[in-house]
Amino acid sequence: MSMDQLGKIAVLMGGTSAERKVSLRSGNAVADALESIGGNVVRVDIQGHAISQLTELDFDVAFIALHGRGGEDGTIQGVLEWLDKPYTGSGVMASALAMDKWRTKMIWMAAGLPTPQAYLLDEQSDWQAINTSLAANAIVKPAREGSSIGMRRVHSPEELRSSYQYASEYDGLVLAERWVQGREFTVAIVDGEALPVIQLRTSHEFYDYDAKYQSNDTEYLLPCGLEESEERALQELALKAFNVLGAAGWGRIDVMQDEQGSFWLLEANTSPGMTDHSLVPMAARAAGIEFAELVTRLLAEAKQRHEQ
Repeated sequence: MSMDQLGKIAVLMGGTSAERKVSLRSGNAVADALESIGGNVVRVDIQGHAISQLTELDFDVAFIALHGRGGEDGTIQGVLEWLDKPYTGSGVMASALAMDKWRTKMIWMAAGLPTPQAYLLDEQSDWQAINTSLAANAIVKPAREGSSIGMRRVHSPEELRSSYQYASEYDGLVLAERWVQGREFTVAIVDGEALPVIQLRTSHEFYDYDAKYQSNDTEYLLPCGLEESEERALQELALKAFNVLGAAGWGRIDVMQDEQGSFWLLEANTSPGMTDHSLVPMAARAAGIEFAELVTRLLAEAKQRHEQ
């Protein structure tokens, strides 16, 4: 699809979530790439009045470069649906589901897909029993934050409780998940196809905010180090995990492989980062798709889906 056919492209970025800074970097990278190939781009910093901002704007298609709540959770998608405008990525339902790590797990479990055992936490939780059940080795997460914000690894009932209190500052919904010791992988999905798998290696205890955006010692292994048949199996698992949530367009599935070689689904991202450190552009490059082509492809897919 040519730039003329795409028309005026609104790149939505910023937002009001804890991931605002990362989103501005993603959005500007996308807008720069589109402008470099002659795109007609308007940069829109969503600042808490998205409905009036978008209603007053003249555009033909939206590239959603928002991360976290307000941008990745179905709300902006709902606004665009009402405006009858095509947009990149998943629709309202899948966006809302994937943003909620707890409900994502429930759906994967119901579909028979492997995801680590977890508990939803609250003030009345039996910290001792949960700690024992998770073998005194767990990770506590806010259910609806991205970029690993608010996460802590725990080994005792006391750590479990204090980490719950820490995570609940970010979200009223907090879970503790069994820690999977092993290798971490991520699978980018673009237009129904799983791209080459990336293995993540970091000196941090897990792939946290610093490892994602600030650290220079995070290693991205591509090829990922898996046997060809294992990589294919992982790509198939990621596609199933993506599709069972009703996700569309593009996204990323994060997975652990334990020391016995089994894969465990961690979470789905329906509006992944598009910064210079980001994983989807990296996987796309390995598949021979340069950044500007990737962005154009996502916009073309959005317009075609909208027309159908």
